Parts: sequence; C-alpha cells; structure tokens
Amino acid sequence: MYQKILITTDGSSVSQHTACAGVKFARQMGAEVLALFVAPEYQYPVYVEIVPPAYPSEEEYVQQMKRLGEEYMGSIMRAAEGCGLKHACMTAFSDAAALKIVDVAEQQHCDLIFMGSHGRSGWGQLLLGSVTNKVLSHTTMPVLVHRLIREPGT
Repeated sequence: MYQKILITTDGSSVSQHTACAGVKFARQMGAEVLALFVAPEYQYPVYVEIVPPAYPSEEEYVQQMKRLGEEYMGSIMRAAEGCGLKHACMTAFSDAAALKIVDVAEQQHCDLIFMGSHGRSGWGQLLLGSVTNKVLSHTTMPVLVHRLIREPGT
C-alpha cells in the first residue's frame, strides 16, 4: 500500500518513540523509510554591531545541525537497517517546519507522512501551535499521527 514513508523527528523522547513505531509500521508495509529532521534557519545576531567571537558562523551552524540531525535520526536508521528496509535520512533547514515536511514529502515522492503528537490540548496547543496540525492542514497526502498512550497518574 505504501512504498515510501517519511518519518519526522525533532529529537524529543516523544519523537524518538514515534520514530520506532514508524519503522515498525514501515516493516509491516514493506516500505522504504526516509527520516527527516528540520532544523531552524541560521539566525544572524541582529542585536549587536559586531558578531561575538563565540557566535558560530553559518557554516559551523549548518554542520552542527547536520551532526545533531544524524544523532536524532540514528535510531531510525539502525531500526530500519535491522528490519532490512531501504532507508535514508535528511536534515533540512526552515523556520516553518511543517511546510518543509510537506515539501520534502512531495519532492521525495513519499506516500505517507508518519509523525507524532505531543498530545497538548486547549491553551497549550493554541499558544504553542502544533507542527502536526500544520502538516495536516497543508497537505493532501496521508498523515499517520502516532500518539503515546500514557498510563493514568504519569
């Protein structure tokens, strides 16, 4: 049914748990896995006239974010490899993560976006926004939202 599944991660524990579930789902489908980490764009220090010496250059920032992305996506890659699935990972840069996720899914010809939800509701969701909700509102592609089931009292 699905040939190529995009699994997103932001490095959080919820995201890592979701990624493992995504790989299991891909194994059931016999689908290829594309892991994606979206890092924020480089921000120049606009509040000072001279760039502080400790402030990373744009090149250093990009390399640091790529290393971080590889670290976050490492568990996805190891799990996919262990399942014998074709897999790849990608770090993208955007201040609009949801739009970048949709763009990458379309450009890479994915059939499904598999992502998690932190489970915020009410004011928390309204104030913080939700990358998952934004993805859902900007794509016609199927999106499978994985939610952690929490035990009562945790």
